[in-house]
Amino acid sequence: MATRDELLAALGLTPVWRLRAAAQEDRASAPIVVADRAARIAALEWRDFAADVDACTECPLHRGRKKSVPGVGDPRAEWLFIGEGPGAEEDAKGEPFVGQAGRLLDNMLAALGLARGENVYIANCVKCRPPGNRTPEPAEIEACRPYLDRQLALIRPRLIVALGKSAATTLLNVDATIGSLRGRAHDFGGIPLVVTYHPAYLLRNLPDKAKAWEDLLLARRTLAAGDRVA
Repeated sequence: MATRDELLAALGLTPVWRLRAAAQEDRASAPIVVADRAARIAALEWRDFAADVDACTECPLHRGRKKSVPGVGDPRAEWLFIGEGPGAEEDAKGEPFVGQAGRLLDNMLAALGLARGENVYIANCVKCRPPGNRTPEPAEIEACRPYLDRQLALIRPRLIVALGKSAATTLLNVDATIGSLRGRAHDFGGIPLVVTYHPAYLLRNLPDKAKAWEDLLLARRTLAAGDRVA
């Protein structure tokens, strides 16, 4: 009677270590795939950007989205506002900061003499809605980071305003409270970055609107002075 090893050999199922070698090959090829994706996104032009975001399946967030939310505004804007991620209304319309939070942001812009789409670009750290509007997970932010980096490279803003703790800590790569990050211009690759509260937070915490206005005035002074952070 043939042994188990002989039967496996006759069926072409030996040696067993072939499976382990294949797994090692898959792992070895993964960094190349990641590098290829990052390089492809880094070469995108505006005409292809939204379609590429819409086709992305890099993280699980794509499974529940109705529409991706790449960003909106002036592609040569001096002001870049970056939030956390789309909510339900943004997911339905495919545009960031709509609904009540969006109307408040528009009012904040108007108080500065700005308007959506006029010297202003609005984006999020992640381009698909997290379930239940939860905070994006680190892996989701990392998967979407090449798109945000490409937007920064294409826009070349003179000033960045981080809306909320998640956006601020992601961009600055720190673990800190929003209170400790407010009140000064941070360095983001030589671009001044000012931290303020997310409009959705301000809708729930009206007294902090005054603090947000202080942050926006700081941002305007910083831009007017042409500051670059060393």
